[in-house]
Amino acid sequence: MTENTTRRDFLALMSVLPAAGLAPAVVAQTAMPVRPIPATGENLPIIGLGSSKVVQEIATAGEEPLRQVLRTLVAHGGKVVDTWPRDEDNDAGFGRVINEPELRDRLFVTSKIDQVGEEAGIAQFERTRRLYGRDVIDLVQVFSLTDVDVHWPNLRAWKESGAARYIGVTVAEASLYGELESFLEREHPDFVQINYSITERESEDRLLPMAADRGLAVLINRPFMNGAYFRRLEGTPLPPWTAEFDCTTWAQFSLKYILANPAVTCVLTETSNPEHMAENAATALGPVPDEGARQRMRELIATV
Repeated sequence: MTENTTRRDFLALMSVLPAAGLAPAVVAQTAMPVRPIPATGENLPIIGLGSSKVVQEIATAGEEPLRQVLRTLVAHGGKVVDTWPRDEDNDAGFGRVINEPELRDRLFVTSKIDQVGEEAGIAQFERTRRLYGRDVIDLVQVFSLTDVDVHWPNLRAWKESGAARYIGVTVAEASLYGELESFLEREHPDFVQINYSITERESEDRLLPMAADRGLAVLINRPFMNGAYFRRLEGTPLPPWTAEFDCTTWAQFSLKYILANPAVTCVLTETSNPEHMAENAATALGPVPDEGARQRMRELIATV
């Protein structure tokens, strides 16, 4: 399917699959549009999972919520799973789930280094590989630029040795944008991860254009501002004109705004609910708003 496939067309197709003797999940794996990683041309589906919340909840809720969310992501053609190492028990649970036969070869798994000091960073990476059960991590990132000048040579070495396929850095707040710009002026990561949403648009001014100019893949975090977005919109009806770009929920409102920016490679949606994961994945289907509609969206959100 192409980026012009509508959500309506996709749902209609899915409804006839059982009669044809086909499993919806199998066909759905090809449904989500993709965008290339500039460094290699490898394609990534445009909706992924920011899994820190559901992984952190393994201690209280067990592994099944994570398993169901990942199954839903994969069934809808997604594969990017962004993680943040927390503690050994939860990370070991994450490793068990991502290595189950139905998931192992269908995920693009990332991790982060968030420690201060070279030895601590190396130890964290080796622990992550062990707990995740993977000799090769698809993407290793320096979390919030923590001790980035110390860790970056090691990330380059891990990529050169094959322990990491791609390397990058992350930020999740505008206060780090200046530091990120300075880093990008002297280094060339494969990926940058940036906070961006209809309600957090500062990265539109310089960072997203800079990433596009430098040929960097861009992962987006905080598309819903860690839930603050929904609290802000509680009780507000979705305007009828959003149907023009196949938008049916406030979650899709922010996601479609983000996906309309061609600098974005993949949006990481944080959820522990398979239904919400399916809704987020469906946003990838159908049209995105044009610039006129995006201006209307900005004007609307300013009044809420």
